[in-house]
Amino acid sequence: MHISLTPQLEDQVKRKVASGLYNNASEVIREALRFMETHEVLVYQMKLDALRRELSAGAAQAEAGEFIDGDMDAILAEAKERRG
Repeated sequence: MHISLTPQLEDQVKRKVASGLYNNASEVIREALRFMETHEVLVYQMKLDALRRELSAGAAQAEAGEFIDGDMDAILAEAKERRG
């Protein structure tokens, strides 16, 4: 496989190898890809946790009778409009 890097990224890879932390550019790229995968999993988990908290709070409000009657399509359209 052949990849193209910007000059800045190529310099970054070369600096990592020159630092002695990595034996070659392939090791740097593999480590970067592993880090990216870990980061994506953590971001997904954080979003999922936030959604669970929101759902839990909403369920608690509904159980306490703190909810509004409304048209779900209108509510979703309003939320979509606020998001932009």
